Amino acid sequence: MDSGQEMISKAACKLAAEMPLPTLQIVARLIGDSPNLPAAKGRMLDVPQPHHRQLAANFIDECMAVPEMVPQMVAIALLTAGVSAKVHRDAQSIELAWTGPDVEAVAFRRTEQAIIQVLDSAQHRITLVSYAVYRIPNICQALVRAARRGVKISVIVETPDRLAGQNEYSTLQALGPEIAACSTVYYWPQEKRQSHGDKFGILHVKCAVADGRWLFLSSANLTEYAFTINMELGVLITGGGLPGQVEMNFERLIAVGVVERV
Repeated sequence: MDSGQEMISKAACKLAAEMPLPTLQIVARLIGDSPNLPAAKGRMLDVPQPHHRQLAANFIDECMAVPEMVPQMVAIALLTAGVSAKVHRDAQSIELAWTGPDVEAVAFRRTEQAIIQVLDSAQHRITLVSYAVYRIPNICQALVRAARRGVKISVIVETPDRLAGQNEYSTLQALGPEIAACSTVYYWPQEKRQSHGDKFGILHVKCAVADGRWLFLSSANLTEYAFTINMELGVLITGGGLPGQVEMNFERLIAVGVVERV
């Protein structure tokens, strides 16, 4: 493989990582049916989503830097990269994560490490959900790192000023000003909850999901004790359909107004 072909392959893999396969197939068809790459770029107006349209146009610009590259070769490279990316996304791995006494019976991931892996893996989107938030500097630092990479961050909490244990605190204060500045924080208003007598439902979910690919689901709140002295059990899922389903569910809750922006 010469340097030009390698450059096209890398550009195709990059685009495949940022675009769903059905859209990628449309882009590849438009390129392959074009007489030359400049004509193919003009046809990107037929790509449905504006962001994907721009990504496709940028990809063609990179391909045009290789003089000998013809549209059909670019289309084949793009389809190959797209199928490979889908196979990689669909492959699922599952690991257990634990906080608590170490009896050396089973090797577990640590709870905080698993959450940080999800946050550090994100390139586009993070959804972080917790009943309680308190003293989590390492998580906050991972969120700041993600924000600096351009990741869109949504944090969903029980209420902005929930009482936890014996200490009253503000969720926004616990997150810190940097996270409040780079994230969109949501909560579940009481008037949107079901009730039984004078008891209202609570947001008891604890999870982190990134890019529809990584999902950490746990008994652990985002608190210092959940990462140190409590007994907590969770699961880290990479790939497959579950992370995307969880992400889509919370996106829908936001879209229809079940949870509201703080």
